[in-house]
Amino acid sequence: MDRPGDSQQPPPKRQQEQKPVKVIPPSSRSLYLILYNCVSALLWSVVLARVLFITAIHSHRGVHVGTGQWTKWTQTLAGLEVLHAAIGLVRAPILTTVMQVASRFLLVWGIVHNFPATTSQSFAYTTMLLAWSTTEVIRYSYFAINLAYGGVPSWLTWLRYNAFFVLYPLGISSECWLVYLAIAPARSWNPAYEWVLRGVLFVYIPGSYVLFTHMMTQRRKVMRGLADKKTA
Repeated sequence: MDRPGDSQQPPPKRQQEQKPVKVIPPSSRSLYLILYNCVSALLWSVVLARVLFITAIHSHRGVHVGTGQWTKWTQTLAGLEVLHAAIGLVRAPILTTVMQVASRFLLVWGIVHNFPATTSQSFAYTTMLLAWSTTEVIRYSYFAINLAYGGVPSWLTWLRYNAFFVLYPLGISSECWLVYLAIAPARSWNPAYEWVLRGVLFVYIPGSYVLFTHMMTQRRKVMRGLADKKTA
């Protein structure tokens, strides 16, 4: 006796003749960006883990010793993002990309690298790395998953476009404090560099406003899209 729904008949002719779905392999551009974002997410995960571990086991004063070199070269790798935006590999505004990368380069190479005695022991260095690494783990993971699967879990999308409300002010305030700490040693090193750093502090406020409003614009678009999907 046949079980309900367990037909022993051959499938309909139309179903038999149905052609298989053609799977289009990812382009070399997509493969490169997936690799780049996966590697970057992994590198920043190491930064985040080291900062948390060293701070918990020792104190914030050991963070630079255990994480400084790794962070410096991890951030240097992010300079490729300016190239990506410039050649159209990604749809990112070149101005905001340059502003963000340049400010990071200033901190790791122009501030902490040149004046470690006054900046690396500050608690602001630890909070800056916490803000940077958490932001980048979320951001690069989001891009890698989106490129690989064509979609992102809703919880990761929420983090991507809401975590900056906390992480951005934390990072900006930490960066400004480290620049301020570097002014005094910069004066004895090169008086001109002192005024460069003062100028950096002066432009940080309008610059941070531009970046923050850009992120707010992106957030509104994405969150509106998520709301539309839920109501559809």
